[in-house]
Amino acid sequence: MSSTGYSQTPKLLKGAIIHFGAPMLLPIPNIIVFQYNPETMTRSLTPWQPLKKVEAETKGGTVVNQAEVDAYMKQVAALAQPYDPNETFSLTLELDASDALEHPDTHPVAALSGVADRVAALEMLMYPPGDSALGGLLASAAGSLSASVSVGGASLSIGGALAGAADILKRKQVPIVLFFWGPGRIVPVRIQSFSVEEQQFSPTLYPLRAKVTLGLRVLDLDDLVTAEGDKATGAIVDIAKACYTFTRAQKELLANANLANSVESIVGMLPI
Repeated sequence: MSSTGYSQTPKLLKGAIIHFGAPMLLPIPNIIVFQYNPETMTRSLTPWQPLKKVEAETKGGTVVNQAEVDAYMKQVAALAQPYDPNETFSLTLELDASDALEHPDTHPVAALSGVADRVAALEMLMYPPGDSALGGLLASAAGSLSASVSVGGASLSIGGALAGAADILKRKQVPIVLFFWGPGRIVPVRIQSFSVEEQQFSPTLYPLRAKVTLGLRVLDLDDLVTAEGDKATGAIVDIAKACYTFTRAQKELLANANLANSVESIVGMLPI
């Protein structure tokens, strides 16, 4: 501690996954802050590549010459890059309820379920909003009621009841999620893989510790185009696009800043 009473240790930023919930005029995010920042994180970029294999078409006696297709694609797409590279992250999060369990009065959720709530919050990011078990039960009950009314002579038809249930159970897209890793990296992502290793359990078999390994794919501007037609999520899509563009701009600035290192290296190679 310094003489001024302030610690010289810089404040540590924690990574987070930001989930925008039900669409509203002003989207309210659910921020899942990492309990501990992972010590390592794997990042990979895969350039766009054209389709290498075309299945032979036998309809009408026509067969596609695969060799000719491969030669053509190699000729026209050697340096083609119509889309940004596909960027992915892989990281492991450690969750531990030990500290919270020392004060169960102030941490009732941890005392009841350990780290199961945080695991569930991450897991639910792979489910489309509104497609809940409760919604399915309500839809099933509504369908059964409609069918019984129809049998009793009511004017409501079974087809109409099934159509209503289909509307309720209509599949939706998974939510847009932002991956926050400091001010230099805020990007929209989709969770592509999720695995959890649960460790130690409470008397009611809730996990007290867990390791969650996440595979994230960055959503670029081309991925976000398909969400523009939904007016309800327009604001969320705009935020996601702004975050992607901001992070991309920082990459370009850092790449340009490397010119100073290049000049320094060249000068160091010159004879004095």
